[in-house]
Amino acid sequence: MVQRSMRKMLSVVCWTALVCSAQTRPRIRAVTAFIEIDANNYVAKVEETQKFLGHAREALNAAGFEGAGGRITTQPFPAYTGGMKHEDAVALIRKLRETASKGRTGLNIGSAMLHDDDDSAPVALLADVLAEVSVNANLVIADERGIHWRAVREAAKLIKDVGQRSPHGDGNFNFAAIAMMKPYGPYYPGSYHLGKGHAFALAMEGANVVAEVFTQYKDPVQAENKLTEALAKFTKEAEAVAIRIASETGWTYEGIDATPAPSNANPIGSAIEAFVGGPFGSSGTMTASGIITRAVQATPVKHTGYSGLMIPVMEDPVLARRWAERTFSLDSILAYSAVCAGGVDTVPLPGDASEEQIARILGDVAWLAHRWNKPLAARLLPAPGKRVGEETAFSGGMLVKTMIQEMPGSLR
Repeated sequence: MVQRSMRKMLSVVCWTALVCSAQTRPRIRAVTAFIEIDANNYVAKVEETQKFLGHAREALNAAGFEGAGGRITTQPFPAYTGGMKHEDAVALIRKLRETASKGRTGLNIGSAMLHDDDDSAPVALLADVLAEVSVNANLVIADERGIHWRAVREAAKLIKDVGQRSPHGDGNFNFAAIAMMKPYGPYYPGSYHLGKGHAFALAMEGANVVAEVFTQYKDPVQAENKLTEALAKFTKEAEAVAIRIASETGWTYEGIDATPAPSNANPIGSAIEAFVGGPFGSSGTMTASGIITRAVQATPVKHTGYSGLMIPVMEDPVLARRWAERTFSLDSILAYSAVCAGGVDTVPLPGDASEEQIARILGDVAWLAHRWNKPLAARLLPAPGKRVGEETAFSGGMLVKTMIQEMPGSLR
């Protein structure tokens, strides 16, 4: 009888351990495939890529990683729309999106401008596309050669335009001004590449791993060591699968971005609050941001993308609530970006924010990224018709409602 009870107790303990382990295992947010297309072969290329993405998802799921949804990033769209009439280029991108949607894959059409002396006509084209078509894209505002001040102004103009023209201003969710970002990042909308394609990268969703470590360890040294250990374990496992996929398919593995992207179920805001013992934005938030970034960058795998910490205000229910409570601000995010690698992500702005105000924010992001040689992005969402103190009304399913804060420097 005693032996039977002991066996039953041991069984319960083992099952509990397995369940806890499954709960803290990170998901793969996305497998992003990078391809090169033209106006004639895009259907065949997308369909071929979707078969590869299906194989990759099956392999990662079998290894215990949930998720692994497929995404596609093309070479910069000016390469395959150049010389077309404006309306024909919009139509091509719409058809490209329809083709990708049939296989339930996301689509990123790359950068409108890579260099500050590039033609700005693609930016005007992109404004029309983002206002009408659900695709992702970006524009480079800083690289190793310096800050792209002309591109900063073009990006600000686009953000203002898309905010006014797209339904509910949602189009800006799919656009990022990126600074010091290398090719082959898997996270949208800052993803791009300049090669021949036939490559892929992984995006890991590990906010739950951070939460588990920060709930148990409050000492900064212990917390960093334990988080590094946990992330190293999972990234090495995921990379082993990725290398096998590359060997089996002939696609080139470009790396993993272990930035702990949050979700509604696993907010990074609550993970950081567990460490600091107060609301996000309290003293200690900078330390937590630095710990997460160093732990991600210490993983013994091939890094790509941001490889740091994202602070997406409207993609995290805790961050959205704290933003409404004003425990942190745009200036706070820029300060944290000095030690992490996310930038200004899904930040709502008043609907009447001017191009000049938007450009100044983008310039600050570009300057910070260039000064510290770190990848940062700005995803700013002016809220049409909304004023300071009012609630956002974006219709995108991933966006959490929050309150509009005043622009930096505004008198209260």
